[in-house]
Amino acid sequence: MKTVLVTGSAGLIGSEAVRFFCEKGFAVHGVDNNLRQYFFGVDGDTSWMREKLLKEEKRYTHYAMDIRDEKSISALFREHRFDLIIHTAAQPSHDWAAKEPLTDFGLNATGTLILLECMREFAKDAVFIFTSTNKVYGDTPNTLPLIEKKTRWELPKTHRYWKGIDETMSIDTSTHSIFGVSKTAADLMVQEYGRYFGLATGVFRGGCLTGPAHSAARLHGFLAYLVKCIREGIPYTINGYKGKQVRDNIHAIDLIAAFYEFYKKPRSGEVYNMGGSRYSNVSILEAIGKIEAIIGKKAKVTYTDTPRIGDHIWYISDVGKFQSHYPLWKYAYDGDRILLDLCKAA
Repeated sequence: MKTVLVTGSAGLIGSEAVRFFCEKGFAVHGVDNNLRQYFFGVDGDTSWMREKLLKEEKRYTHYAMDIRDEKSISALFREHRFDLIIHTAAQPSHDWAAKEPLTDFGLNATGTLILLECMREFAKDAVFIFTSTNKVYGDTPNTLPLIEKKTRWELPKTHRYWKGIDETMSIDTSTHSIFGVSKTAADLMVQEYGRYFGLATGVFRGGCLTGPAHSAARLHGFLAYLVKCIREGIPYTINGYKGKQVRDNIHAIDLIAAFYEFYKKPRSGEVYNMGGSRYSNVSILEAIGKIEAIIGKKAKVTYTDTPRIGDHIWYISDVGKFQSHYPLWKYAYDGDRILLDLCKAA
């Protein structure tokens, strides 16, 4: 039986990975110590998902480990022969990272390095998949010649990035946020372990990752938190850019399907931009309008002119590179289906 290790296994991407690979017949081992509750309070608590997975997935084993604990992680690798490592555990908020930079870097960068070293020592034939972020590009996307439309910022159709930002965009000379820097360090290390040591490693630079398994909180989980606010009458604050900032959104199920394609035909030190692309993107104003229509309630919106540091005004991923390498992968969820799924689950 094939064996997979999933870090952050009670989170959005991790939990979907657990379900997917259990269904595929893998023995799934998950590492998650619910640090999301420490980051975001009760809204971030993932214990409900941990218990749900343990109840429903018979091939799943859970470990309340911290990925910074080299001794415990090494022991886990000694005990099990992993064929696949899906690394989703992270401190995910650039707002929160500024409060505790050492914690943020320890989890995002050092934790990733510990996992890579354990792979190199104990599971060199495994495949390592890392959930990175579009924040590796810092605020460089904000230098694009954006045009203000009625409900969104947009690029001219003649621009090279109109169909989405590809992997050639520079990661230098920009403001990344503390979170962006820690994830960039991990991103580059995953690539380097692939290229330098010849290991099978893949980096997926996500846009807005979403789905009903998200324990959404104010500082992380854009669409899921917006749905929660509108349904429960919680005031939602828009930070700058007139609410016209654009996000491309990919359902966790579509991302896991991409992971599976990479696992079947892995590469060394590869990197992919992975988001909703032109297939699934929305501005904050557009998302509010769509969710209000689905739920039948008006949002309580407040506005501040001050944007979040390092926030993107417009970001759409070009997933063409991944599609050229793995042509069997297709989206299952467009933007409207994502919102229906989130509203149904809320």
